[in-house]
Amino acid sequence: MGLFLDPGLGKTSICLAAFSVLKNMGYVKSMLVIAPLHVCHNVWPKEIQKWDNFNNLKIEILHGPNKESALRRDADIYVINPEGLLWLFKHGNKEWDILCVDESTRFKDTQTKRFKLMRPHFQRFPRRWILTGTLIPNGIHDLFGQIYILDLGHALGRYVTHFRDKYFTSEAWKPYSFIPKAGAWEAIVDRISPYSLRLKAEDYLEMPELFILPPTKIELPSAARKIYSEIENDFITTLNENTIIAANTAVAGGKCRQVCNGALYTERDSATFSTIHESKLDALVSLLEEINGSPTLVLYEFQHDKARLLARLGSATPVLGGGTTTKRASEIIRSFNAGHIPVLLGHPASMGHGLNLQEACHHIIWFGITWNFEHYDQAIRRVYRQGQQKPVFVYHIVATDTLDEVVMEVLQRKGSTQELLYSKLTSWRNESGREREGNVSGYAGRAMEHS
Repeated sequence: MGLFLDPGLGKTSICLAAFSVLKNMGYVKSMLVIAPLHVCHNVWPKEIQKWDNFNNLKIEILHGPNKESALRRDADIYVINPEGLLWLFKHGNKEWDILCVDESTRFKDTQTKRFKLMRPHFQRFPRRWILTGTLIPNGIHDLFGQIYILDLGHALGRYVTHFRDKYFTSEAWKPYSFIPKAGAWEAIVDRISPYSLRLKAEDYLEMPELFILPPTKIELPSAARKIYSEIENDFITTLNENTIIAANTAVAGGKCRQVCNGALYTERDSATFSTIHESKLDALVSLLEEINGSPTLVLYEFQHDKARLLARLGSATPVLGGGTTTKRASEIIRSFNAGHIPVLLGHPASMGHGLNLQEACHHIIWFGITWNFEHYDQAIRRVYRQGQQKPVFVYHIVATDTLDEVVMEVLQRKGSTQELLYSKLTSWRNESGREREGNVSGYAGRAMEHS
Protein backbone atom coordinates (compact mmCIF):
# COMPACT_ATOMS: atom_id res chain seq x y z
CA MET A 1 0.00 0.00 0.00
CA GLY A 2 1.14 3.54 -0.74
CA LEU A 3 0.19 6.19 1.81
CA PHE A 4 0.37 9.58 0.09
CA LEU A 5 -0.55 11.79 3.01
CA ASP A 6 0.27 15.40 3.76
CA PRO A 7 2.55 15.97 6.78
CA GLY A 8 0.57 15.89 10.02
CA LEU A 9 -1.90 13.21 8.95
CA GLY A 10 -0.08 10.44 10.78
CA LYS A 11 1.67 8.26 8.21
CA THR A 12 3.93 6.79 10.90
CA SER A 13 1.15 6.08 13.40
CA ILE A 14 -1.02 4.53 10.66
CA CYS A 15 1.81 2.13 9.81
CA LEU A 16 2.38 1.32 13.47
CA ALA A 17 -1.33 0.61 13.88
CA ALA A 18 -1.41 -1.65 10.82
CA PHE A 19 1.73 -3.46 11.97
CA SER A 20 0.27 -3.96 15.47
CA VAL A 21 -2.98 -5.40 14.08
CA LEU A 22 -1.12 -7.80 11.78
CA LYS A 23 1.26 -8.79 14.59
CA ASN A 24 -1.56 -9.45 17.05
CA MET A 25 -3.27 -11.61 14.43
CA GLY A 26 -0.08 -13.62 13.99
CA TYR A 27 0.52 -12.61 10.38
CA VAL A 28 3.79 -10.74 10.93
CA LYS A 29 6.60 -10.59 13.46
CA SER A 30 8.91 -7.78 12.36
CA MET A 31 9.25 -4.79 10.03
CA LEU A 32 12.19 -3.03 8.40
CA VAL A 33 11.79 0.72 7.93
CA ILE A 34 14.02 2.67 5.52
CA ALA A 35 13.89 6.38 6.28
CA PRO A 36 16.01 9.55 6.30
CA LEU A 37 18.43 9.59 9.22
CA HIS A 38 16.62 12.25 11.26
CA VAL A 39 13.34 10.36 10.81
CA CYS A 40 15.02 7.16 12.02
CA HIS A 41 16.22 8.81 15.23
CA ASN A 42 13.39 11.19 16.02
CA VAL A 43 10.13 10.20 14.34
CA TRP A 44 9.65 6.43 14.62
CA PRO A 45 10.94 6.05 18.20
CA LYS A 46 8.94 9.05 19.39
CA GLU A 47 5.72 7.83 17.77
CA ILE A 48 6.12 4.49 19.51
CA GLN A 49 6.64 6.22 22.88
CA LYS A 50 3.81 8.67 22.25
CA TRP A 51 0.92 6.20 21.93
CA ASP A 52 -0.23 3.66 24.51
CA ASN A 53 -1.23 1.38 21.62
CA PHE A 54 2.37 1.07 20.42
CA ASN A 55 4.65 1.55 23.42
CA ASN A 56 4.92 -2.22 23.84
CA LEU A 57 6.73 -2.40 20.50
CA LYS A 58 10.50 -2.68 20.59
CA ILE A 59 12.48 -0.66 18.06
CA GLU A 60 16.17 -0.77 17.10
CA ILE A 61 18.00 1.94 15.13
CA LEU A 62 20.59 0.48 12.76
CA HIS A 63 22.96 3.42 12.75
CA GLY A 64 26.15 4.39 14.54
CA PRO A 65 28.91 2.36 16.16
CA ASN A 66 26.52 -0.08 17.87
CA LYS A 67 24.43 -0.98 14.84
CA GLU A 68 25.74 -4.55 14.64
CA SER A 69 24.63 -5.20 18.21
CA ALA A 70 21.27 -3.56 17.45
CA LEU A 71 20.78 -5.86 14.47
CA ARG A 72 21.45 -8.95 16.61
CA ARG A 73 18.92 -7.91 19.26
CA ASP A 74 15.32 -9.09 18.94
CA ALA A 75 12.92 -6.27 18.07
CA ASP A 76 9.62 -5.66 16.34
CA ILE A 77 10.82 -2.78 14.18
CA TYR A 78 14.26 -1.99 12.79
CA VAL A 79 14.91 1.40 11.18
CA ILE A 80 17.81 2.26 8.90
CA ASN A 81 18.71 5.11 6.56
CA PRO A 82 19.28 4.40 2.83
CA GLU A 83 23.02 4.91 3.18
CA GLY A 84 23.15 1.95 5.59
CA LEU A 85 21.61 -0.60 3.23
CA LEU A 86 24.90 -1.79 1.74
CA TRP A 87 26.16 -2.60 5.25
CA LEU A 88 22.85 -4.28 6.14
CA PHE A 89 22.86 -6.72 3.26
CA LYS A 90 26.55 -7.50 3.70
CA HIS A 91 26.37 -8.19 7.43
CA GLY A 92 22.87 -9.41 8.10
CA ASN A 93 20.75 -12.34 6.95
CA LYS A 94 17.74 -11.39 9.05
CA GLU A 95 14.32 -11.70 7.44
CA TRP A 96 11.43 -9.26 7.90
CA ASP A 97 7.74 -9.61 7.14
CA ILE A 98 7.17 -5.97 6.13
CA LEU A 99 9.26 -3.41 4.29
CA CYS A 100 8.23 0.19 4.92
CA VAL A 101 9.97 2.84 2.79
CA ASP A 102 9.39 6.17 4.52
CA GLU A 103 9.81 9.10 2.09
CA SER A 104 9.73 6.81 -0.93
CA THR A 105 10.75 9.53 -3.40
CA ARG A 106 14.32 8.68 -2.46
CA PHE A 107 13.76 5.55 -4.55
CA LYS A 108 11.97 7.21 -7.47
CA ASP A 109 14.99 6.91 -9.78
CA THR A 110 15.63 3.29 -10.72
CA GLN A 111 19.14 4.15 -11.92
CA THR A 112 20.43 5.18 -8.49
CA LYS A 113 22.74 2.91 -6.49
CA ARG A 114 20.24 2.66 -3.63
CA PHE A 115 17.44 1.42 -5.92
CA LYS A 116 19.70 -1.06 -7.72
CA LEU A 117 20.92 -2.31 -4.34
CA MET A 118 17.39 -2.85 -3.06
CA ARG A 119 15.80 -4.22 -6.22
CA PRO A 120 16.86 -7.87 -5.75
CA HIS A 121 15.67 -7.75 -2.13
CA PHE A 122 12.14 -6.35 -2.57
CA GLN A 123 10.66 -9.80 -3.12
CA ARG A 124 12.06 -10.96 0.24
CA PHE A 125 9.35 -8.94 1.97
CA PRO A 126 5.84 -10.45 1.86
CA ARG A 127 4.35 -6.98 2.47
CA ARG A 128 5.71 -3.66 1.20
CA TRP A 129 4.52 -0.15 2.09
CA ILE A 130 5.64 3.26 0.86
CA LEU A 131 5.02 6.63 2.52
CA THR A 132 5.38 10.14 1.13
CA GLY A 133 3.65 13.47 1.02
CA THR A 134 5.36 14.53 -2.22
CA LEU A 135 4.82 11.68 -4.65
CA ILE A 136 5.93 13.23 -7.96
CA PRO A 137 8.30 16.14 -7.25
CA ASN A 138 9.46 16.28 -10.88
CA GLY A 139 6.48 14.86 -12.77
CA ILE A 140 4.44 11.71 -13.22
CA HIS A 141 7.54 9.89 -14.48
CA ASP A 142 8.67 9.74 -10.82
CA LEU A 143 5.99 7.13 -10.10
CA PHE A 144 7.67 4.12 -11.65
CA GLY A 145 10.34 3.33 -9.06
CA GLN A 146 8.04 3.96 -6.11
CA ILE A 147 5.16 1.82 -7.40
CA TYR A 148 7.63 -0.92 -8.36
CA ILE A 149 8.49 -1.27 -4.66
CA LEU A 150 4.85 -2.15 -4.00
CA ASP A 151 4.11 -4.62 -6.78
CA LEU A 152 7.40 -5.53 -8.53
CA GLY A 153 6.11 -4.19 -11.82
CA HIS A 154 2.52 -5.46 -11.81
CA ALA A 155 0.92 -2.05 -12.45
CA LEU A 156 3.44 -0.09 -14.52
CA GLY A 157 5.67 -2.82 -15.89
CA ARG A 158 8.96 -4.37 -14.82
CA TYR A 159 11.23 -2.05 -16.77
CA VAL A 160 11.37 1.73 -16.76
CA THR A 161 12.22 1.77 -20.48
CA HIS A 162 8.94 -0.01 -21.29
CA PHE A 163 7.09 2.40 -18.99
CA ARG A 164 8.57 5.36 -20.84
CA ASP A 165 7.80 3.92 -24.26
CA LYS A 166 4.21 3.14 -23.34
CA TYR A 167 3.19 6.36 -21.62
CA PHE A 168 5.60 9.12 -22.71
CA THR A 169 7.15 10.83 -25.67
CA SER A 170 10.26 13.02 -25.83
CA GLU A 171 11.12 16.15 -27.73
CA ALA A 172 13.64 15.43 -30.50
CA TRP A 173 16.10 18.00 -29.18
CA LYS A 174 15.59 16.97 -25.56
CA PRO A 175 15.76 13.16 -25.38
CA TYR A 176 15.45 12.94 -21.58
CA SER A 177 12.22 14.92 -21.42
CA PHE A 178 9.17 12.79 -20.64
CA ILE A 179 5.92 14.21 -21.98
CA PRO A 180 2.80 12.15 -21.16
CA LYS A 181 1.01 10.81 -24.23
CA ALA A 182 -2.71 11.40 -24.73
CA GLY A 183 -4.61 9.37 -22.15
CA ALA A 184 -1.45 8.51 -20.17
CA TRP A 185 -2.59 10.27 -17.00
CA GLU A 186 -5.88 8.38 -16.87
CA ALA A 187 -4.25 5.04 -17.70
CA ILE A 188 -1.52 5.41 -15.07
CA VAL A 189 -3.95 6.57 -12.38
CA ASP A 190 -6.22 3.62 -13.08
CA ARG A 191 -3.27 1.24 -12.74
CA ILE A 192 -1.88 2.63 -9.47
CA SER A 193 -5.06 3.68 -7.67
CA PRO A 194 -5.74 0.26 -6.10
CA TYR A 195 -2.44 0.56 -4.26
CA SER A 196 -2.85 4.20 -3.20
CA LEU A 197 -4.40 6.16 -0.38
CA ARG A 198 -4.27 9.96 -0.73
CA LEU A 199 -5.35 12.25 2.12
CA LYS A 200 -5.06 16.03 2.09
CA ALA A 201 -4.39 17.91 5.32
CA GLU A 202 -6.95 20.61 4.61
CA ASP A 203 -9.71 17.98 4.34
CA TYR A 204 -9.06 16.44 7.75
CA LEU A 205 -7.32 19.03 9.91
CA GLU A 206 -8.09 22.55 11.01
CA MET A 207 -5.32 24.21 9.04
CA PRO A 208 -4.50 27.93 9.10
CA GLU A 209 -4.23 29.97 5.92
CA LEU A 210 -1.06 29.68 3.85
CA PHE A 211 0.05 32.87 2.14
CA ILE A 212 2.62 32.61 -0.67
CA LEU A 213 3.43 36.29 -0.86
CA PRO A 214 4.50 38.14 -4.03
CA PRO A 215 8.29 37.88 -4.47
CA THR A 216 10.52 40.47 -2.85
CA LYS A 217 12.36 41.72 -5.96
CA ILE A 218 15.95 42.91 -6.00
CA GLU A 219 17.95 44.35 -8.90
CA LEU A 220 21.42 43.01 -9.53
CA PRO A 221 24.02 45.78 -9.21
CA SER A 222 25.67 46.63 -12.55
CA ALA A 223 28.90 44.77 -11.74
CA ALA A 224 26.94 41.66 -10.74
CA ARG A 225 24.75 41.94 -13.85
CA LYS A 226 27.87 42.02 -16.02
CA ILE A 227 29.20 38.82 -14.42
CA TYR A 228 25.78 37.18 -14.70
CA SER A 229 25.48 38.05 -18.40
CA GLU A 230 29.00 36.86 -19.21
CA ILE A 231 28.35 33.47 -17.61
CA GLU A 232 24.90 33.19 -19.18
CA ASN A 233 26.04 34.11 -22.70
CA ASP A 234 29.73 33.14 -22.89
CA PHE A 235 30.15 30.56 -20.09
CA ILE A 236 33.19 32.46 -18.82
CA THR A 237 33.91 35.45 -16.60
CA THR A 238 36.69 36.94 -14.51
CA LEU A 239 36.31 37.68 -10.83
CA ASN A 240 39.11 38.99 -8.61
CA GLU A 241 41.72 37.77 -11.11
CA ASN A 242 40.13 34.30 -11.18
CA THR A 243 38.92 33.01 -14.53
CA ILE A 244 35.66 31.16 -13.97
CA ILE A 245 34.52 28.78 -16.69
CA ALA A 246 31.21 26.93 -16.98
CA ALA A 247 31.69 23.63 -18.79
CA ASN A 248 28.11 23.40 -20.02
CA THR A 249 24.66 24.95 -19.78
CA ALA A 250 23.78 23.22 -16.50
CA VAL A 251 26.97 24.44 -14.81
CA ALA A 252 26.39 27.94 -16.19
CA GLY A 253 22.89 27.89 -14.75
CA GLY A 254 24.20 26.97 -11.30
CA LYS A 255 26.79 29.73 -11.42
CA CYS A 256 24.19 32.27 -12.56
CA ARG A 257 22.03 31.38 -9.58
CA GLN A 258 25.01 31.79 -7.27
CA VAL A 259 25.48 35.29 -8.66
CA CYS A 260 21.79 36.00 -7.96
CA ASN A 261 22.37 35.12 -4.32
CA GLY A 262 25.47 37.29 -4.08
CA ALA A 263 28.63 35.19 -4.38
CA LEU A 264 30.46 32.79 -6.65
CA TYR A 265 32.79 29.87 -6.04
CA THR A 266 36.17 30.35 -7.71
CA GLU A 267 37.41 27.90 -10.31
CA ARG A 268 40.56 27.07 -8.37
CA ASP A 269 38.97 25.99 -5.12
CA SER A 270 35.32 25.00 -4.76
CA ALA A 271 35.48 25.79 -1.05
CA THR A 272 36.54 29.39 -1.73
CA PHE A 273 34.13 32.03 -2.90
CA SER A 274 34.11 35.71 -3.73
CA THR A 275 31.29 38.02 -2.67
CA ILE A 276 29.73 39.92 -5.58
CA HIS A 277 26.87 41.87 -3.99
CA GLU A 278 24.78 42.04 -0.83
CA SER A 279 21.42 43.01 -2.31
CA LYS A 280 19.68 39.83 -1.15
CA LEU A 281 21.19 40.14 2.31
CA ASP A 282 19.92 43.72 2.51
CA ALA A 283 16.43 42.57 1.44
CA LEU A 284 16.51 39.78 4.02
CA VAL A 285 17.40 42.16 6.83
CA SER A 286 14.53 44.45 5.80
CA LEU A 287 12.08 41.54 5.85
CA LEU A 288 13.30 40.43 9.27
CA GLU A 289 12.84 43.97 10.58
CA GLU A 290 9.24 43.92 9.31
CA ILE A 291 8.64 40.54 10.95
CA ASN A 292 9.89 42.21 14.13
CA GLY A 293 11.44 39.34 16.06
CA SER A 294 8.86 36.64 15.39
CA PRO A 295 10.69 33.30 14.94
CA THR A 296 11.55 32.95 11.26
CA LEU A 297 12.95 30.11 9.18
CA VAL A 298 15.43 31.33 6.54
CA LEU A 299 16.28 28.81 3.83
CA TYR A 300 19.54 28.94 1.88
CA GLU A 301 20.95 26.92 -1.02
CA PHE A 302 24.73 27.26 -1.35
CA GLN A 303 27.32 26.95 1.38
CA HIS A 304 28.54 30.45 0.64
CA ASP A 305 24.95 31.60 1.33
CA LYS A 306 25.25 30.15 4.82
CA ALA A 307 28.66 31.75 5.39
CA ARG A 308 27.45 35.19 4.33
CA LEU A 309 24.19 34.87 6.26
CA LEU A 310 26.09 34.02 9.42
CA ALA A 311 28.44 36.95 8.83
CA ARG A 312 25.47 39.33 8.50
CA LEU A 313 23.12 37.86 11.14
CA GLY A 314 25.74 36.77 13.66
CA SER A 315 27.83 33.63 13.90
CA ALA A 316 25.69 32.35 16.80
CA THR A 317 22.65 32.01 14.51
CA PRO A 318 21.63 28.31 14.65
CA VAL A 319 21.77 26.23 11.46
CA LEU A 320 20.00 23.04 10.40
CA GLY A 321 22.11 21.85 7.50
CA GLY A 322 24.78 19.45 6.41
CA GLY A 323 27.10 18.68 9.30
CA THR A 324 24.54 19.38 12.05
CA THR A 325 24.51 16.36 14.36
CA THR A 326 21.25 14.70 15.33
CA LYS A 327 21.75 15.73 18.97
CA ARG A 328 22.46 19.35 18.06
CA ALA A 329 19.49 19.43 15.66
CA SER A 330 17.16 18.26 18.44
CA GLU A 331 18.46 21.01 20.76
CA ILE A 332 17.95 23.66 18.08
CA ILE A 333 14.43 22.48 17.31
CA ARG A 334 13.39 22.55 20.97
CA SER A 335 14.70 26.11 21.41
CA PHE A 336 13.17 27.32 18.15
CA ASN A 337 9.78 25.85 19.00
CA ALA A 338 9.98 27.47 22.43
CA GLY A 339 10.41 30.86 20.75
CA HIS A 340 13.96 31.40 22.00
CA ILE A 341 15.53 31.63 18.53
CA PRO A 342 14.45 34.59 16.35
CA VAL A 343 16.12 33.34 13.15
CA LEU A 344 16.91 29.75 12.19
CA LEU A 345 18.91 28.99 9.04
CA GLY A 346 18.07 25.79 7.22
CA HIS A 347 19.03 23.90 4.10
CA PRO A 348 15.97 22.23 2.55
CA ALA A 349 17.85 19.05 1.60
CA SER A 350 18.87 18.52 5.23
CA MET A 351 15.63 19.39 6.98
CA GLY A 352 12.88 18.44 4.56
CA HIS A 353 11.39 15.45 6.41
CA GLY A 354 10.32 14.63 9.92
CA LEU A 355 10.87 18.04 11.55
CA ASN A 356 8.20 19.89 13.51
CA LEU A 357 8.90 23.63 13.49
CA GLN A 358 5.36 24.94 13.81
CA GLU A 359 5.04 25.76 17.50
CA ALA A 360 6.41 29.31 17.40
CA CYS A 361 7.34 29.96 13.78
CA HIS A 362 4.93 31.09 11.07
CA HIS A 363 7.30 33.00 8.76
CA ILE A 364 9.48 31.34 6.08
CA ILE A 365 11.93 33.24 3.90
CA TRP A 366 13.57 31.67 0.85
CA PHE A 367 16.93 33.42 0.51
CA GLY A 368 18.11 30.87 -2.08
CA ILE A 369 15.39 29.03 -3.99
CA THR A 370 15.82 25.34 -4.79
CA TRP A 371 14.84 23.68 -8.08
CA ASN A 372 13.76 20.58 -6.16
CA PHE A 373 9.99 20.69 -5.61
CA GLU A 374 10.08 17.95 -2.98
CA HIS A 375 12.62 19.90 -0.90
CA TYR A 376 10.63 23.09 -1.47
CA ASP A 377 7.26 21.63 -0.50
CA GLN A 378 8.53 19.62 2.45
CA ALA A 379 10.49 22.56 3.88
CA ILE A 380 7.36 24.72 3.91
CA ARG A 381 5.43 21.88 5.53
CA ARG A 382 7.82 21.83 8.47
CA VAL A 383 5.97 25.00 9.55
CA TYR A 384 2.62 24.66 7.76
CA ARG A 385 1.38 21.53 9.49
CA GLN A 386 -0.91 20.23 12.22
CA GLY A 387 -0.55 22.26 15.39
CA GLN A 388 0.17 25.53 13.62
CA GLN A 389 -2.08 28.14 15.22
CA LYS A 390 -1.31 31.14 13.00
CA PRO A 391 -1.42 31.98 9.30
CA VAL A 392 1.84 30.98 7.61
CA PHE A 393 3.63 33.53 5.43
CA VAL A 394 6.15 32.43 2.78
CA TYR A 395 8.53 34.99 1.25
CA HIS A 396 10.91 34.64 -1.71
CA ILE A 397 13.79 37.01 -2.41
CA VAL A 398 14.14 37.05 -6.19
CA ALA A 399 16.61 38.77 -8.51
CA THR A 400 14.69 40.27 -11.43
CA ASP A 401 15.33 39.11 -15.00
CA THR A 402 17.32 36.08 -13.84
CA LEU A 403 16.99 32.34 -13.36
CA ASP A 404 15.42 33.04 -9.96
CA GLU A 405 12.21 33.88 -11.80
CA VAL A 406 12.48 30.74 -13.94
CA VAL A 407 12.89 28.58 -10.82
CA MET A 408 9.74 30.10 -9.33
CA GLU A 409 7.80 29.22 -12.50
CA VAL A 410 9.17 25.66 -12.51
CA LEU A 411 8.20 25.11 -8.88
CA GLN A 412 4.69 26.34 -9.57
CA ARG A 413 4.39 24.01 -12.57
CA LYS A 414 5.67 20.99 -10.62
CA GLY A 415 3.24 21.75 -7.81
CA SER A 416 0.36 21.91 -10.27
CA THR A 417 1.38 18.56 -11.78
CA GLN A 418 1.39 16.88 -8.37
CA GLU A 419 -1.98 18.35 -7.44
CA LEU A 420 -3.36 17.07 -10.74
CA LEU A 421 -2.27 13.53 -9.89
CA TYR A 422 -3.65 13.75 -6.38
CA SER A 423 -6.98 15.09 -7.64
CA LYS A 424 -7.22 12.24 -10.14
CA LEU A 425 -6.44 9.67 -7.45
CA THR A 426 -9.17 11.18 -5.27
CA SER A 427 -11.62 11.21 -8.20
CA TRP A 428 -10.85 7.55 -8.92
CA ARG A 429 -11.76 6.60 -5.37
CA ASN A 430 -14.93 8.71 -5.33
CA GLU A 431 -16.25 7.72 -8.76
CA SER A 432 -15.27 4.07 -9.05
CA GLY A 433 -17.43 2.84 -6.20
CA ARG A 434 -14.76 0.24 -5.47
CA GLU A 435 -14.10 1.33 -1.91
CA ARG A 436 -17.19 0.58 0.17
CA GLU A 437 -17.55 -0.26 3.80
CA GLY A 438 -17.00 -3.98 4.22
CA ASN A 439 -16.03 -4.49 0.57
CA VAL A 440 -12.52 -5.89 0.62
CA SER A 441 -12.80 -7.30 -2.91
CA GLY A 442 -12.73 -3.81 -4.43
CA TYR A 443 -10.29 -1.00 -3.90
CA ALA A 444 -9.07 -2.00 -0.44
CA GLY A 445 -8.93 -5.66 -1.28
CA ARG A 446 -6.93 -5.18 -4.46
CA ALA A 447 -4.50 -2.95 -2.62
CA MET A 448 -4.06 -5.44 0.23
CA GLU A 449 -3.22 -8.21 -2.22
CA HIS A 450 -0.05 -6.34 -3.12
CA SER A 451 0.72 -4.73 0.25
